[in-house]
Amino acid sequence: MSAPLIFLCLLTAALGCVFAISDVVEPRRLLNGVWFNLWLLALLPTLAFAILSSGQRLLIAVCATLFILAVLLIFAVFALHLVWLAWNAIVVWRREQHSLGNMLTLGLFLGFAVLELGASFGRQFLPAWLYAGLAVFFGLGITYVLVTLYNFLTALVLYNLRGHRLNQDYLIVLGAGLIDGHRVSPLLAARINAGIAFYHKQRRKTGKRAVMIFSGGRGSDEALAEGVAMQRYAVAHGVPAADTLIEDRSTTTYENMRFSAAMIREYRGDQRYHALFFTNNYHLFRAGVYARLAGLPANGKGAPTSFYFLPNAVIREYLAMVLLHKRRHAIAGGVITLLAVVTAVGQAFN
Repeated sequence: MSAPLIFLCLLTAALGCVFAISDVVEPRRLLNGVWFNLWLLALLPTLAFAILSSGQRLLIAVCATLFILAVLLIFAVFALHLVWLAWNAIVVWRREQHSLGNMLTLGLFLGFAVLELGASFGRQFLPAWLYAGLAVFFGLGITYVLVTLYNFLTALVLYNLRGHRLNQDYLIVLGAGLIDGHRVSPLLAARINAGIAFYHKQRRKTGKRAVMIFSGGRGSDEALAEGVAMQRYAVAHGVPAADTLIEDRSTTTYENMRFSAAMIREYRGDQRYHALFFTNNYHLFRAGVYARLAGLPANGKGAPTSFYFLPNAVIREYLAMVLLHKRRHAIAGGVITLLAVVTAVGQAFN
C-alpha cells in the first residue's frame, strides 16, 4: 500500500471516529453534519485512489461509469432547477393553502429567474465595478447558502435514520394546527399514528407500557387545545386513556419540549427516564435541537410526509435554523458583503 493511500485511509478513519463519537455524545447538533461531510470528502478520494491502485480494469471501468453518471445527475439537477421549482410551486398551490410558508419554492423560482437574467444581461446596463461587486456578493452568498443548506440536510437525514430502543418511559407527540379548530389534520395524525405504532410495538415486544404525552396548546382560532384533540384521537385508536397525559399550554416547539420536560419532572422528580418525541420527518432535527435547549433528554422519531410538501417544509426548517443561529450567519453575511465591497472598489479604481 502506497504512502498517499495509507495517509488517506488514516484520515478517513480519524474523521469517521470523530463523527461517530460526536453523534453518540449528542446527535442533536449541526456539527454532526459537518463531521459526516468531512468524512465523506475524505472517503471518496480514498476509494478512488484504492480502486485506481488495484489495477482491476473491470472494477475501474464500472466505478468510472458510476462516477460519470452521478456527475451528470448533479449537473441535470442544477440545470433543471427552475423547472423543478416551478413544478413544485404549481403542485403546492393546487393542493395546499396559499400561505407564505407554502410559497417558498415559488419565491425561489422567481428569485433565481431574476438573478440569472441579471447575470446574463446585467453587464450591459450596470457599471463594471457595480456588476463585479454584485457578482461576488451573490456568488459567495448563494454558495454559502447551498453549503449550509446541504449540511442541514445531512444532519436532518442522519437524525431521521437513528434507531430507537423499545425501553421508553414517555412518548411525546408534538402538536400542530387543528382543522376547523377541533379536528386532527392529516399532518398531525401522522405524528400521532407514529407514536401509537411505537407504543403498541414496545408493549407487544417488551411488555413495557409507555406514557404518551400529547403536547399542544390552544391557538386563537381553535376551539380546544391541540393536546386534548390529540389525546382523544389516540384513545379512539386503541391507546388506554390511563397511559396518556395532556400538555395544553405550549404554543411553540420549544415550549412543547420545556413544558413536557416539566411535566415529567413533576411525576418523576430527579429520577432518570427514557423519552422519545414524535413529529413529522422534516421537523425532526429542529425539534431535537429545541429538546436539547429545553433540557429534555429525548431524541425523536419522524412521521412520513407527502413528497410534494417536503421542499417547502424543509426550506422553512432551514430558515428557522438560520434564525436560531442568526449571529454566526450575520457574521458570514458581513464577511461576504465586505468582500463584495472590496471587489467593487478595486474594480472602480482599476
